[in-house]
Amino acid sequence: MKTVLTVGVFDLLHYGHFELFRRAKELAGEDGKLTVAIQEDEYVTKYKPEAKLVYDWQTRKKMITALRYVDKVVPYTDIDKSIKQIDFDVFAIGGDQLHAGFQRAVDWCNENGKEVVRISRTKNISSSMLRGKQTK
Repeated sequence: MKTVLTVGVFDLLHYGHFELFRRAKELAGEDGKLTVAIQEDEYVTKYKPEAKLVYDWQTRKKMITALRYVDKVVPYTDIDKSIKQIDFDVFAIGGDQLHAGFQRAVDWCNENGKEVVRISRTKNISSSMLRGKQTK
């Protein structure tokens, strides 16, 4: 039985997120678990000062907890620090999660026997794209 961890902001929950969760849960296997770490509000704006969150952390947690693929939801701050506090076997990250903090998290996983799997984005859908449509 494996526990898979995936992380993100998940503010504008959309089909691409559902696919990420579905595919991450598949990695866990039939009896496996999926843990989703949601970035805390103040850390979203620390890394993306221009970000205008639609939902606060508690609301995002409620939405993601309701999904059938998700077994556990936890908060995270800086990914390279928070990852050390979460119990998991496989770190499933998106293709766009490339900044230095993620690279340090991946390095930590490699040094500590955690598998890292990059899950490609779902074509033609992203939060940025949806935000752009809101302003038109």
